[in-house]
Amino acid sequence: MISIRTPVLRRLHRDWESRRAGRDFPARRDFDVLDLHYAIGRLALVDVEQSPSLRFRFRLHGTAISQRVGYDMTGKDLEDVPFPDVRAAIREHFTDVVGERKPAVRMRERQATGDGFISAEVLVLPLAQDGTTIDMLLIGVVFL
Repeated sequence: MISIRTPVLRRLHRDWESRRAGRDFPARRDFDVLDLHYAIGRLALVDVEQSPSLRFRFRLHGTAISQRVGYDMTGKDLEDVPFPDVRAAIREHFTDVVGERKPAVRMRERQATGDGFISAEVLVLPLAQDGTTIDMLLIGVVFL
């Protein structure tokens, strides 16, 4: 079982689990944004491209996340994250989820932003249109 500290991310993980419905992964269509009202602004959606190489593109970067880190990634590739160490940590987290084919939570302690440093708990959940092939990531972020 995954160890999640914050109540919002525990609830998000439970919601993800309940939507699997016997499949490896739920699909994006299994989530109604109204059902996730408790996490609005703290969510990101990332498209996963696996061919010809693994790439990540932010479809949505929640407003609370963007405001806190000082930049908006909506519509941008992971490679556009302005801080190399942050970009590397995010890439590692996303790649682990896709490679291990399971959710992963990480604590980001004193991560650099435009305005200094932040600490956050970050949950990354895999999604798949066909229930098997990971094509999107649902990310929840709670700043500490």
